Amino acid sequence: MSENKNNPTALTVEEGKRYCWCRCGLSEKGAICDGTHKTADTDKRSLSFIADANKTIFLCGCTQTKTPPFCDGSHNSL
Repeated sequence: MSENKNNPTALTVEEGKRYCWCRCGLSEKGAICDGTHKTADTDKRSLSFIADANKTIFLCGCTQTKTPPFCDGSHNSL
């Protein structure tokens, strides 16, 4: 992945569907959990959530957000 992993990931979600946000920062899919935490030396687990509407959201890529799993701009101060 060539883009900066600290940047937010835009994701179009479907109402009622479950998604998993990566909190370990090791996912090859950016802010979308790919299960890497299961084999990595980390105690951080993904955060699952259910979309409340059909819309585009921005998931935090730096994992420093105060509003998980959503980007709050924390990456701008890193």
